[in-house]
Amino acid sequence: MAATETAPAQRDDRLQTSGLVRRLLNRPELGAAAGAIAVWLYFAIRAGDSGFLSKSGTASYLEVAAELGILAVAVSLLMIAGEFDLSIGSIIAASGMTIALTYDQWGWPLPAGIALAVALSLLIGFLNGLLVVRTGLPSFIVTLATLFILAGATIGITRAVTGRTQVGGLAEAGGYDVVHKLFASSIGGFSVSIAWWLGVAAFATWVLLRTRFGNWIFGVGGSNAAARNLGVPVDRVKIMLFMATALAACLVAVIQAVKFGGTDVLRGRGREFEVIIAAVIGGTLLTGGFGSAIGAVFGALIFGMVRQGIIFTGVDADWYQVFLGTMLILAVLVNAYIRRKAAESRR
Repeated sequence: MAATETAPAQRDDRLQTSGLVRRLLNRPELGAAAGAIAVWLYFAIRAGDSGFLSKSGTASYLEVAAELGILAVAVSLLMIAGEFDLSIGSIIAASGMTIALTYDQWGWPLPAGIALAVALSLLIGFLNGLLVVRTGLPSFIVTLATLFILAGATIGITRAVTGRTQVGGLAEAGGYDVVHKLFASSIGGFSVSIAWWLGVAAFATWVLLRTRFGNWIFGVGGSNAAARNLGVPVDRVKIMLFMATALAACLVAVIQAVKFGGTDVLRGRGREFEVIIAAVIGGTLLTGGFGSAIGAVFGALIFGMVRQGIIFTGVDADWYQVFLGTMLILAVLVNAYIRRKAAESRR
């Protein structure tokens, strides 16, 4: 009789455990969260006495992660929809130089220069998206072309106008104090860019999980044809996501320009690849249809901890790129394994 009474309870426990495992395996950020914990533990042990665990050490790697994270969150949404944006590095340089030149050449107040940079970035994102949806060309090719066009134009125009490749003096521009407080100040020893990062991530997570537009993003990434048949405005979704990645790049450009009081034509170079790697580490599939903004947060956090952890441990910074390639391969393997286990748990 006792065995009969306990059997249902045992079955319920097994079902609950199975359900929990299934829910965890279905979370895109699972591997990245585990990776972030492992990386933190490694540097806490190796460099804890060198300052990694201090308040300033924590603030340093969070600040590095914040700028990359703002980009990674936006790019992860675009990748979930099945597209790529390789032009964000050049958009950072173009937006920052737009802000600097409007003051250096015409004496514009800083807020006006930022407004023009925002408008320019949104236009670039719109054109990227429009070319992709109208021509049917892979976004990889379209945005790669945009990367070179913007990089060349930024260098050429800046040299033609100023005769140099670096423009500074923004600390003297009108409205600098207010803009600095918004984008480059510190709160309790931590950069305000961290708050921007977390705010962008929270908003993106809400969009993905709580709105119709979020459902559209996943639908477009799963199948364009199926999404169109269900009435999803596929072209509009993609164009808006390209504009979002460009806007994120502009935000990072503003943060950097205000923080350093100027900018240069090479700012942002190579960022596009780091961002894609961070998104993949965060569980976003290269094929689209699966991923999360939270995963991109963990992916960027891993980057920040490693970049600063290498400094705290005294390791040659040249090994950082070795880490990037290794993490990309491992992330793809881990994501494939988790997806396979998730599929098996549903059988």
